[in-house]
Formats: sequence, C-alpha cells, structure tokens
Amino acid sequence: MSHTLHPLRRQRLQRSELAVPASNAGMIDKAADSPADFVFLDLEDAVAPPEKAQARKNAIQALNDIDWAGKGKTVSVRINGLDTHYMYRDVVDVMEQAGDRVHTLLVPKVGVPADLYMVEAMVNQIEQGCGLTTRVGLEALIETALGMANVEAIAQFANQGQGRLEALHFGVADYSASLRARTTNIGGLNPDYPGDQWHAAICRMVIACRAYGLRAIDGPFGDFSDPEGYRAGAKRAAALGCEGKWAIHPSQIALANEVFSPPEAEVTRARRIIEELRKAEAEGRGAASLDGKMIDAASEKQASNILVLADAIAGKA
Repeated sequence: MSHTLHPLRRQRLQRSELAVPASNAGMIDKAADSPADFVFLDLEDAVAPPEKAQARKNAIQALNDIDWAGKGKTVSVRINGLDTHYMYRDVVDVMEQAGDRVHTLLVPKVGVPADLYMVEAMVNQIEQGCGLTTRVGLEALIETALGMANVEAIAQFANQGQGRLEALHFGVADYSASLRARTTNIGGLNPDYPGDQWHAAICRMVIACRAYGLRAIDGPFGDFSDPEGYRAGAKRAAALGCEGKWAIHPSQIALANEVFSPPEAEVTRARRIIEELRKAEAEGRGAASLDGKMIDAASEKQASNILVLADAIAGKA
C-alpha cells in the first residue's frame, strides 16, 4: 500500500439523485417528499434563459422553506456554467440568501481545476462575509472532452484549496455531444456499438474519484419509459464503482435505490466475513475461509464498504 492515501472526504448517501428544474415550484415540493436520497435544484440545462432569474428565486425559497435534512435528503443546486453570465449571480444569490441551507453546489461542464477554484473562492468569501457556519460542498460534472482529459487533475483539486470538492458526476448527454459521438441516446446502449459505449469514460472517472477520496455518481438515463434499460445501466455503473445515479423522473428513484443498495444476503455475508477474520486474527492467522472460499484483508475491505453503505441506509430509515 502506498504511503500516499486519500480517504473518502465526505460520506453521503447518494444512491438516487433526483434532478428537478427549479423553474417548476410544484415539482420541487414533490421532490422534497420523494424517496430520493439526493435532490438537485437545476438552474442550468433544464431552465430556459427567460426563466433563469425566477428559477433562482424558486430555488432559494425552497431551500429556506423546506426542511430537506429533516426529510432525510441532501439538497444541491446546479448552477449555470462558468461560460455564462448567469453563474456569478447563481452563486452569490444562493449563498447569500440560503448558504446555511444548501448542502452542495453542482458545477456543470468542469473542464479544468481552475473552474472549481473560481467557484470555491466565491463560496469562501461569501461564507466569511455573511458569517455562515455551514460548510457548503462542491460537486463537479464531467461532461466534456476537456473535463475527461483533465479528470485526474480535477479530482486532485479535492486536496487543494479549501477541499470542498466531494464528488464527480458523469454527464453522458453533453459528453457525447462534446465527442461528436454518433448517438442521440442518453445513457442507454447504442445498437451500433458492441458493448457499453461509455464504459471507458465512467471507469476513468471512477478511478480518479477513488484515488482522491471522492464519490462517483452516474448521470441520467433519458428514456424514463424503459425501467429495465435504466436498471441495466445502473447495474453497469455500480459494477464499475459508482455509488449512485441520477433520476430524471420520479419513477427512476426506486430503481436507483434498489440497484445501489446491497442485498440483505450480501450484508449478512459481509458481517460473517468480518467475524471469521476476527477469529483468525485471534488465532494468529492472516486469512480464513468462509463457505469454502478464502477470505483475507482484501475481503475485509470489500465487506467494510458494504457495511458502511448498509449502516447509512439503515440510519436514513
């Protein structure tokens, strides 16, 4: 094991992340009462330019009026991109008027670490200037060729500055457009490609996340009339190490919660692995066997990951 270690910076339950256009106040209210772990109020792509200012006001009101934490939710705001004139006002207004109520800001189309530096500097100053004591985290959307080319450097930003970066998300729609990939499918399998077209991208992002202590979240699946397609996509992401996935429709929340929750049999086996290794340790052995299979220190790490997640889910119930 390397002497350089970057443990997980912030544990948050993020199996399902419901995307809600902040221009629709009714949808925000429904999202607050949904079974989603995480809700992000969108000021960016889901909001037309003439509605940006009102969407920002709606988001601030919802942050202040709704007890998101009391409802068992983490609440985030996706600000507009740094290449727009909406971004600075998003950060200033949300932070100054609801900086003690929002948990994270989701920064879209991050291409270089300096993009996060700019947002973090603004958040730092507003928190200090307003005397806010709640520490707002940052999350970054990797959804451009530039962002993926720099994903490792972006992930390393978590260990620089104020260390607000907590997670990276894979934004498949903008990413495919950025690559000029020949598809209009959002998140599903491409019949012209033999396998999962986004396997390499997600895998690279997950590696960067785990190397530098960040959560890894998969993005949207566009066809909300295809639950089996969503479930299959979520399973592929989970197999690669993602711990959650976006839901662009309420019907996708339960699917994400199901896929990213360890089955009870898996939790039971994880507890048995820990128990058997403790017995082996007491007897001076570094390895043991369980159900005819060898288990060792690596098995304990895998089991511990499952139990941390199981405990977080139990704590929400």
